[in-house]
Amino acid sequence: MTPVYMDNQSTTPVDPRVVEAMLPYLTEHYGNAGSVSHTFGWRAGDAVEQATESIAKSIGARPREIVYTSGATESNNLAIFGVCDRRRRKGDHIVSIRTEHKAVLDPLNRLAERSGFEVTLLDVEPQTGGCPGRIDLDQLCDSIRDDTVLVSVMMANNEIGTMQPIAEIGHICKQREIVFHCDAAQSVGKLPVDVGQLEVDLLSFSGHKIYGPRGIGALYVRRRSPQVRLEPQIFGGGQQLGLRSGTLNVPGIVGLAVAVELCAEEMPTETGRLSGLRNRLFAGLSESLSDVALNGPELVDPNLRLAGNLNVRFEFVDGEALMMSMGSLAVSSGSACTSANPEPSHVLRALGLTDDQVRSSLRFGLGRFTTAEDVEFAVREIADGVERLRKLSSMAK
Repeated sequence: MTPVYMDNQSTTPVDPRVVEAMLPYLTEHYGNAGSVSHTFGWRAGDAVEQATESIAKSIGARPREIVYTSGATESNNLAIFGVCDRRRRKGDHIVSIRTEHKAVLDPLNRLAERSGFEVTLLDVEPQTGGCPGRIDLDQLCDSIRDDTVLVSVMMANNEIGTMQPIAEIGHICKQREIVFHCDAAQSVGKLPVDVGQLEVDLLSFSGHKIYGPRGIGALYVRRRSPQVRLEPQIFGGGQQLGLRSGTLNVPGIVGLAVAVELCAEEMPTETGRLSGLRNRLFAGLSESLSDVALNGPELVDPNLRLAGNLNVRFEFVDGEALMMSMGSLAVSSGSACTSANPEPSHVLRALGLTDDQVRSSLRFGLGRFTTAEDVEFAVREIADGVERLRKLSSMAK
């Protein structure tokens, strides 16, 4: 049968409606949006303008506050390096959390190792806590110093789905006059996002996480109350008010806008549908197998965990071996960006899990095209694989 895809936290298939909207800008409307002397450029420029207005409106921003990038990784880098390069005279201390994506942690490590910045990584609640993966706001307040120039906290975790209290964090940062950056790659299009209400200064997101094209993302940069200034990281042409030079990806921008619009339209029903399918998947696995445990927040509160996210550990089974044994089911053992890294997931380790528990864990990412039949197939496939591997392990002993 056709393989069943359950790795939507890694990437999503492009919605056919998005492809349809992009195609004209890959064929007959191929002008450079920066060309202002002919109709081809004007048409491309108009498309970018309309798309930007739509994207900005969806997150409560203004069009001139949207900077296009190649994706959330570049957006995170521009936000972090851009702030720190600009505000170095005011301080050299940064606060973040241990469960951030590597697209945040690696730039922070580079600033610490090569530029002398001091980085404080906050602990999160353990698996045995009230909300595994969440930070303690009192600890955040205590970690902020006079020389703190940036706080960076993701909205929802890509491995365990934990949602952070972003509005409360934003309020704390605003009171202390500290720039607040949020990696929202797993949130825009899945959760309501209003940068004004959240008091976020910088917000990163990406097209390929929301059924849009790869290679396009954006960074929201606040330009009012207060204005956030960044040092550009890419030079040559001065596009996008000088913050990110380079020819604009017109088809990608159009696709990103349509992807965001579709997510907004379908969010009210899609959230409930995905929560139901995810809960059915976990119930089916728990009924079919012994020694199955949930990683991350409980599934009962929609305000604690992303609807399509499920992270499960199968005791006495190696997750990588289980994955490789199932050619008809696409899942993952952690972030796609660290899949080549043999080290156990830093996110699950931050919850207090042992290396054996981490290695026995798999992440399921349900999405727009996941069906009830897919869930039933996944339960059967996983149950057969776990029982087979446990039997082989028992025989080897």
